[in-house]
Formats: sequence, structure tokens, C-alpha cells
Amino acid sequence: MFNKLKGVEDRFQELERLLSDPKVVQDRDAYQKYIREHADIAPVVEAFREFKQVDRELDDSLELLADDDPEMKKMAGEEVDRLEKEKARLQDALKILLVPKDPLDDKNVILEIRAGTGGDEAGLFAGDLFKMYQRYSDARGWKVDVMDHHTTGVGGLKEIIANVNGKGAYSRLKFESGTHRVQRVPTTETQGRIHTSAVTVAVLPEAEEIEVNIDANELKVDVFRSSGPGGQSVNTTDSAVRLTHLPSGLVVTCQDEKSQHKNKAKAMKVLRSRLLDQMVSEQNAERSQNRRSQVGSGDRSERIRTYNFPQGRVTDHRIGLTLYKLESILQGAVDEVIDPLITYYQSQALQNAEPIDG
Repeated sequence: MFNKLKGVEDRFQELERLLSDPKVVQDRDAYQKYIREHADIAPVVEAFREFKQVDRELDDSLELLADDDPEMKKMAGEEVDRLEKEKARLQDALKILLVPKDPLDDKNVILEIRAGTGGDEAGLFAGDLFKMYQRYSDARGWKVDVMDHHTTGVGGLKEIIANVNGKGAYSRLKFESGTHRVQRVPTTETQGRIHTSAVTVAVLPEAEEIEVNIDANELKVDVFRSSGPGGQSVNTTDSAVRLTHLPSGLVVTCQDEKSQHKNKAKAMKVLRSRLLDQMVSEQNAERSQNRRSQVGSGDRSERIRTYNFPQGRVTDHRIGLTLYKLESILQGAVDEVIDPLITYYQSQALQNAEPIDG
């Protein structure tokens, strides 16, 4: 790993030379490309240089341990203890920095929430989860745009699809994919019995046109009159759009906008993201088990979390995490669960990483 880090540092120095080259500065595309690469590896190089400096200071302090002066020997011993701890910290930091970054992490997100088993209660909880992600997004400065939704008769959600725009949205929300289970007494329950319901959450990285090219000849487009709430103008024009991707069989419907053109654009965005997710899932399936995410496969059928209202408890089953902070989490404090998941993933990466030897 030391040689790998040395290679990264050499590339960093080469990039600094390139970025000061007038020919490169005049080539806008090349300059932007090198600027991004320079910014990506700068934290690694900074930590590596700090590691080497601490390693040199540790060698000097170890030599002083052989000094005949008891006071000098004592001071050197204290310095050795401090430097060894700092070296270990930097080693762990470097191992984490060298973990391959998910290329999708910086993408925006298509968030899909659907009521599962549990009837009206599942629909109500689907609405609760969407509000939770809305609050979480607001706190992070992300923008949430509802693309399509279907309500239940009691004010819940059968399904909602939203676009979450913001830096690093996928890096955080990708841990939310799976089945979310709720245990609580429904408002319609007269005998106080606890019901268990389920909601599925799908977090898809938003795909660009250049990543997923959809042939118009492989697409069936249907337009129809919107239904449900939305105002008079929504229901009196054929503005709703249904896209069917013939090769995959994927179907996307969008009717939240008054404009057929806008509904089609939103539906295409969802379709591209579902196709990208399908491609990524197929690639993951080809990998060996030990290279899959250590916090679960993200399969929609995988039960990842339980929200127990009587006890005010939230349990994430992937890492055995239990928090008695249900209300604050539903109010948007989702980092209470996401941060431990990321820490767990990083600890697994540390265990599998190579040692750093100078």
C-alpha cells in the first residue's frame, strides 16, 4: 500500500505541473479534468505526507530512548506513545481514503416509496417516511421534486416517486433501499392491538442521457387523462403519460404536471434511472459475495429497519443497531442511522485493507 500511496503522490505532483502549463490552461476541457482529479486525490496526499512526517518523528524519538539522560528518556517515551497513536490514526484514515469510491455517490436520486402489506396503515406510514426524507433533505439543502404520487382514501400514499437533487444525495440515501417495517396501533384500531405493516423504499441514482441511451423505437408512449386530486385543469386534458420500455418491460407513469411534455420528461428521467439501477444490480450479481456491500444488498425485499412506536424504538437489522429516538428520526434526523452504517462499512474496509509499510 505504501507504493500505491507513493504513486498517488507522484500523480499529484504531475497534476500540479500540468495545471501550471499554459497549454493546459488554454484547453478548458483538459484543465477541468485535471482540476477534478487534483481535488479528488488531494486529501489522500495530504494524509500521506502527514503520515510520513509522523513516521520520521517517531524514528527520531525511538533513537532518543537510548539516551543516558533519564529526563530525556522519559520525554522521548511520552513522545513515542503520542506518535504511535497518531501514526495508527493516520494509517486508518489512509486505508479509508483508498477504499474505491462508489462512482454513483455524487448523483442525484430518484426516490420511490410504496405501501406494502398492511392496507391503509401501510399507506399512512409510506406518507410518514416521505415526510421524514423531505425533512432530512431540507436540512441538507437538497431539493425534493415530486414526480408522481397516488394517495389512499385515508390520507396515506399508495406510491410516491420524487427526485432528490443535492450534492452527495445518493451517497447518503442509498442505505435506505429495502423494506421498512412499522409496528404501531392504527387510529382505526378500537381494541388497542399493535399492527405490523411494511413499506418498500427504492433509492435509484439519477441517470444522465449519455449513461443510458433509450432508443425511441423501443419505447411505447401512451397519453391519458389524469386522475385523482390536482385541480380542474389536471383532470380535463390528456396530460398523463405512460412509458413502456419494450426490451425490459419497465413501465413508468407520470401525471403530476399539467403539461404532457413535462410529464413525459419526468417519466423519462425515472425510466433512465430504473434502467441504470438494473444495470448496476446485474453487475453486482456477477461479483463474489465478499465484494458486495457489507450493509446489505439493497434488495427491495430485504427487511432493513423496524420502527416500533409503542417503545419509541428504531432498529436497523443490517448492523443490529437499536435507537430509542423514533420521533427525532421521523422528524428528519436520519443521520442517526446512516452514520453508523457508513462507519460499519468503513470498518469492514479497514479489516480488508493492506498494511501500510514504509
